[in-house]
Order: sequence, then structure tokens, then C-alpha cells
Amino acid sequence: MTLRQIVLDTETTGMPVEEGHRLIEIGAVELIERRLSHNNFHRYLNPGRAVDPGAFAVHGLSNDFLEGKPPFEEVVAEFLDYVRGAELIIHNAAFDVGFLDAELKRAGFPPLADHVNLVTDSLAIAREKHPGQRNSLDALCRRYQVDNSDRTLHGALLDSEILADVYLALTGGQWDLSFDNPAESATANQAALGTIPVDRPRLRVIAPEADAVAAHAEWVDRLRQVDADFVWPV
Repeated sequence: MTLRQIVLDTETTGMPVEEGHRLIEIGAVELIERRLSHNNFHRYLNPGRAVDPGAFAVHGLSNDFLEGKPPFEEVVAEFLDYVRGAELIIHNAAFDVGFLDAELKRAGFPPLADHVNLVTDSLAIAREKHPGQRNSLDALCRRYQVDNSDRTLHGALLDSEILADVYLALTGGQWDLSFDNPAESATANQAALGTIPVDRPRLRVIAPEADAVAAHAEWVDRLRQVDADFVWPV
């Protein structure tokens, strides 16, 4: 069975959900066998209520901007088709799931857990791996050297893209390498390696420059600072 994961984030009018706050943005990216498929989901939503000033300071989504956007009820079927049967990866999942469940209930649908295979909280994974340390998305970006320089304000799609890189690093997997067809690249590359003739000419070996050796050593040291159990062959 193909491993399909959806990395998801939301923005809201404020918090908590129990006070009637609503979703205003859903962003999600798809991973197929732990590689980005570039099949994204992104919708802004009209919440039918005002955005709190504190929330606006975080995401910058104004009441005027959201006024012409569709309500959740108009995108719910498309959203459920997108996430159905997948594993969801969410940072601090209880927050987003609480809002999604409230919106689904309001629209007459069962809770999110009834539509997906599993919800995984990447914050819980980070806390287990790095106890006693800061494990916000920004902190994890610094720890794993994930570029979040475009993140001046929170945004559901951008944060999902960043979280996908963080999650793959956090769980020891491979980033997307931007192959034209990521789902087939591993099999294709393995097949290509298997057809190299054994009597091919001897390959030329080019020794690295001294600065490249030093840069590599520095990179290995940084990895050891991130994970004390990291082992690199000498």
C-alpha cells in the first residue's frame, strides 16, 4: 500500500474554538512515500465573524480580505476528498483538529478522525525526541536548518511546506529532491543502477578541495549538535 501523508496547517479568527472562533485558512501539502508530490490544498475561508486583532497580528488576514471568500460549507466536500484515507501530520494537532471538527459538525459531517487514517502530532514527536527544549516550528527550523526566511507572518500553506521539511528531518527521512516524477524516481534510479555494464571504463576520481573538506566537517559537527547519537563513518 502506498504511504500517503498530508501535512496540514490552519489559521483562525482567534482562540479558543469554544468561544465561536472559526477557520479562515487551510493549507496542506501531500507526501507520497515521504516525498512531496506538489499536490497541494489551499483555501481561504469567510468565517462569518470578525478576526481578532491578536490573530490578525499573527497571520495578517483581514476582514476585508476574507469577505469575498467561500464559507467552509462550500469547500468541505473538496477538503474531505483531499484528506480521505491519509495520515495527517499536524504541529500541535489538538488545536487544528478542534477547529476542523467544529467546522465539520457545523456543516453536518462526522469528525475528522472518521475521514482519515491517522492524525500524527509532530509537536509530540519533537517533544519526545528533544525533551526540555523549545519545539515550536521556528525552533525546529533552526535546529534542523530548514529555511523559514519567508515566514514573516504565519500562513497555512507556507507553514505546511515548512513543516513537511521539518517532519522529514525530525523522523530521519529524505527531503523531496524535486524529481519530475517523485513517486517513480526511487524505482527508476535503482533500475538504472542495475543496468550499468560491469566492463565500463574506470571512473575518474577527483579529490575534494581543502575548503570543501572543511565545510563538510563543519556540517557533520552541526549534525552532531542536533543529535548526540548521530554517527558518521570516519
